[in-house]
Amino acid sequence: MMPVDAQKKIVVLNPALAGEAANPRPETILAGIPRARAANQYTDGSAQFFCGLWTSTAGKWRVRYTEHEFCVIIEGRVRIESADGDRHEFDAGAAFVIPAGFEGSWEVLTPCRKWYAVFEPRS
Repeated sequence: MMPVDAQKKIVVLNPALAGEAANPRPETILAGIPRARAANQYTDGSAQFFCGLWTSTAGKWRVRYTEHEFCVIIEGRVRIESADGDRHEFDAGAAFVIPAGFEGSWEVLTPCRKWYAVFEPRS
């Protein structure tokens, strides 16, 4: 947990951080061999909110969200499809929210970088 004073300061996110491996679990992969990294750059004191930079090579995998995620694509192209077939494609500059409870697939069509902000409510 951060000291109280640190929680009151602006946090400037760094787009150059490489982060740590965050590959999809092998049993969820539907196509390709996606290699992902996440550079988490802020977590609030409750550990329910966090944000940072995510990158991935091409591939497709199943997802099931327990969190709410706000995304801004910086570069690349992704396709997100819900379990019921609703499909969206996003390019650099696109911003969107994936709500908790979403199930479907993430497909990185061209190598991608995105900013993410996640709220994971306590169960």
